[in-house]
Amino acid sequence: MQRYNHTNMRNLEDLDNPDAPEPPSKSQRKRDMHALQEMGAALVELPPERLGRIEMPEDLRAAIREAQRLTRHEARRRQLQYIGRLMRDVDPAPIREALNAVNGASAVETARQHRLERLRERLLVDETVLTEIGAAHPGADLTRLRQLRRGALHERDAGKPPKSFRELFRKLREIDGE
Repeated sequence: MQRYNHTNMRNLEDLDNPDAPEPPSKSQRKRDMHALQEMGAALVELPPERLGRIEMPEDLRAAIREAQRLTRHEARRRQLQYIGRLMRDVDPAPIREALNAVNGASAVETARQHRLERLRERLLVDETVLTEIGAAHPGADLTRLRQLRRGALHERDAGKPPKSFRELFRKLREIDGE
């Protein structure tokens, strides 16, 4: 058991050693606690399926589920403080990495969606884009894509709801996922 000096919380054995590292200041400890509480709040905002993929102690997971259930402001605030308290007993690095991966996966998925939307627009402007799609994805049903392209163009010209337009996007996403 370590004994600490009241004035600056230094280990009494380290008082003789001038090279001993200083403990973190009270302000730094508070910043660290707030950072853990913010990480806990980010976990609370995750949907249950993404939260389930993150490795954490069961008591922390239960506290997060409870915070997700709470809607009253003060109760939620207290629960977030409790989550921050639980986070102090856990190594935050793996949870931080998992949160970054979840957020990064969202960014990657968004970029993929935008790329597919640009491909759909290029396809609607120029039918020869089908050859690019066929070269990149040999198993793609180019006949179905051609039919959906014609249907999307017809819908746009006639002012009809974009049924084929949406179906074309779904088909491109399906092809890209294979």
